Amino acid sequence: MVDRGATPASAPAGSVPDDWPARPELTLALNRMGGFDWDLDTGVLHMDASALELFDLSPEEFNGRLSGLADKLPRADAADLDAQVTRALKEGRETYSAYYRIRAPDGSLHWTYTQGRIRRDGEGHPHRIIGIVRDAAEELGHSIGRRDENRLSHTTIVETLTAALAHARTVQDVVDFFRDDRAVQHLGSDLLVLGIVETGRIHMVAEGPGEHYIPGTRWTRIDDNFPMSEVIRTMAPRFIESRDEFARSYPWLWERIKDTGISSAAYLPLIAQARPVGAIGLLYRETRGFTQQERNLLIALSSSLSQSIARAMLYDQEHDLAEGLQQSMLPRRIPEVPGAQIAVRYRSARMGRDIGGDWYDVIPLPGGRVGAVIGDVQGHDTQAAAVMGQLRIVLRAYATEGHAPATVMARASSFLHELDTDRFATCAYAEADLSTGVVQLVRAGHIDPLLRHTDGTCRRLPVSGGLPLGLSAEFGRLDYPVTTVEIDPGETLLMFTDGLVEQPGSDLDEGMQRLSAIVRDGPYELHQLADRLCDVIGERVGEDDMAVLLLRRQGAATQGGGRLQQHIAPADPEALSAARHMIRAAVRAWGARERSDEIELVADELVTNALLHTDGAAVVTIRIITGPERRVRVDVEDKSSTLPRRREPGESGVSGRGLLLVDRLADVWGVESRGSGKCVWCEFVVPGRHEGTRTVSGAPESG
Repeated sequence: MVDRGATPASAPAGSVPDDWPARPELTLALNRMGGFDWDLDTGVLHMDASALELFDLSPEEFNGRLSGLADKLPRADAADLDAQVTRALKEGRETYSAYYRIRAPDGSLHWTYTQGRIRRDGEGHPHRIIGIVRDAAEELGHSIGRRDENRLSHTTIVETLTAALAHARTVQDVVDFFRDDRAVQHLGSDLLVLGIVETGRIHMVAEGPGEHYIPGTRWTRIDDNFPMSEVIRTMAPRFIESRDEFARSYPWLWERIKDTGISSAAYLPLIAQARPVGAIGLLYRETRGFTQQERNLLIALSSSLSQSIARAMLYDQEHDLAEGLQQSMLPRRIPEVPGAQIAVRYRSARMGRDIGGDWYDVIPLPGGRVGAVIGDVQGHDTQAAAVMGQLRIVLRAYATEGHAPATVMARASSFLHELDTDRFATCAYAEADLSTGVVQLVRAGHIDPLLRHTDGTCRRLPVSGGLPLGLSAEFGRLDYPVTTVEIDPGETLLMFTDGLVEQPGSDLDEGMQRLSAIVRDGPYELHQLADRLCDVIGERVGEDDMAVLLLRRQGAATQGGGRLQQHIAPADPEALSAARHMIRAAVRAWGARERSDEIELVADELVTNALLHTDGAAVVTIRIITGPERRVRVDVEDKSSTLPRRREPGESGVSGRGLLLVDRLADVWGVESRGSGKCVWCEFVVPGRHEGTRTVSGAPESG
């Protein structure tokens, strides 16, 4: 029990509550019965005069805390009482009761009984215990002798050790339990040592209470003359019942521990699957013989501890395997991308130390473009890591083949579905043209990214999303909308997995607000900002892995420009709108602002013709061509081999004006056959780059 913690010895004062359950034994020894009131939130313990009299304490001697009663109870009884109260609190019970002994000023022990009622708040959390403590000597008489004392002590040891080790998942969890100063109290010894067999030697991993390290014993050989070495060699326990026996059997060790007052000890091998994994030593300051019942108990405890350590070792091995697999699946290095600064970070979960399927990737693309991927496969095991690696590879392959962002995401979803696994994955993909600042974003069930401006302010980018990878293919919903934004030189795109923002007890919006504040107040230098995000995660208990990718556009837009492309399916107004946005943003970023309306109008006309007069989709591509004259070129491809024909519209004609418009506005245009289809293209001579306004998500704003 945390500080509530020390031993809740007969807990606190006050009168017996009116609703106290009627019990026959409460009629006994009423002349020596007191009350207590224990505030679990503050740790304050109130005891009335009768309760203090049972403990032979005056009001001035009692400090109002459990620590004020610690010296009044034998260690085994205190541990038993602590276990009883802790179990009642955790199991949601309303009451508990226990017998234990109180030490009188003359050293004698007398039996006492306590019973408490646990008060809880509206959410079921315990915050107060009210109860009684009374003399039980007359009730029990002298029927409880050494045999019953041993039974209580043994029961406490078994229950405490079993409960503690039930929550130990790793070897370090087991070691941490035995490093706690209360471990010796729970086990009923005065000192303890724990050693683990590692690489053919014995590693002393815990001793207590406190530091009792003896130089030369941190690492020892199995063939050394130490009791721990002996029990590991023989795989049999060793019970030492006197100081003389200790000195005679292990003289070197005895010379170094005799001043601690140790008089007897029990060394127990820890054996799992018929091989020793370590040993534990329980040392006592009193000279004692170990009864057969005690020996059987200690051997049983060592068996339980052995299984816990073996299970923890297996867990650690699986974790190391999964972690190694995951690390091998992530990119070994982030490529240098001209025009961009990139920082990535990955942190594994610390609660349970599981391995997840979080990943990131950076993909250099032709024409001064770069792809950025962030994703999270469902689950925390080696399969999640393996699926993650496969998804990362196929996403990279589809992107480098030149597919549009929506197509990349759709094909990755189909791939995951065809793996015939029960896993799905969330993912976000951003394709950025670093010369124009145009970024096309696709989201598959993932969290929206953030954009940090050059002045430090930070905002969430609302990105239209589709179903997670795998699920969209399963339900036949492979259409992923594309959101187009622009980022200026010096602005930073932040992509991350949910481990960065999700916390128990808070929703996603609160997590995003916290993250935005951290980014806003964080350092400008990109790697320092990435480290800051990881440091914040480290300050709280993480239940999930976390991956983060920061992409900053550097410098001014280049004169050379890049190449942007958009696939437009029939009856897909969102794709048509995204194409118009892409063209408008690219033309202005390339310094062709005064011709932007003409270029956008001609491109829109060519795309409309392709969609109206063919049965398939259209692909629009825009790029800058350098040479004696800077030109913006627009290509519109379709799957029809029928060439367009310019017609003169009549006075009332509503068609035939498209190519006439193209001919009048473009400096040059033409048609090329492309195997199974054709490409209609046009070029515009543009002057040098001019500064002016820019467009973000279709809305003009001053620049």
